[in-house]
Amino acid sequence: MVFWVFGYGSLVWNPGFEFDEKVIGFIKDYRRVFDLACIDHRGTPQHPARTCTLEQYEGTVCWGAAYCVSGGPEKEKAAMAYLERRECEYDEKTLVDFFKEGESEQPHLTGVIVFTSTPDKISNKYYLGPAPLEDMARQIATAFGPCGNNRDYLFCLEKAMFDIGHEDDYVIELANEVRKVLGVVGCSPKKKKLSGLSDAPLKSSLSPLKLAPLTEAIAMDS
Repeated sequence: MVFWVFGYGSLVWNPGFEFDEKVIGFIKDYRRVFDLACIDHRGTPQHPARTCTLEQYEGTVCWGAAYCVSGGPEKEKAAMAYLERRECEYDEKTLVDFFKEGESEQPHLTGVIVFTSTPDKISNKYYLGPAPLEDMARQIATAFGPCGNNRDYLFCLEKAMFDIGHEDDYVIELANEVRKVLGVVGCSPKKKKLSGLSDAPLKSSLSPLKLAPLTEAIAMDS
């Protein structure tokens, strides 16, 4: 069983499993939101972190990376088992069409797996739902778990989207609000340099449409 999986959170910069091909692209009619609790990597049951999930929203696109896993049943089984452990807060696996830049009419791939969460607090105990930006920023600024700080997750995602050339305005806005909560004042980052608390607020040039050392601790993020 050869399969493709789409990453839109930490999988973009840290897949953590053996894959055969990586393609940058997007899926349609979904947007990235920080509405899911993480209680085992960047947070705890008492103080959950906020991590990414997807929200269906017609007319939007969500950029990320698709990974191909092939090479035989054992390799594929191991990769999927790893992903299911890592993405344990996500209660659904959805199949989507995946598009490459410049090929927005016809999908580059079909039947790509993406881990998503039911937006219902009763059926999905990890679903936090939306909250005011300031409240989310305070939660992200203070949450931490076995894999490090919640804020590092957000800042790494911000940098990853910058590095692939598709900044996410929502991620930037949330990251800048977290910097405000942390009381950070710094200088503007130079081109192709984005990281951590020393950066001043960033501004995306696009139209709308985890700070601890980054080591092996990241490997089990959602």
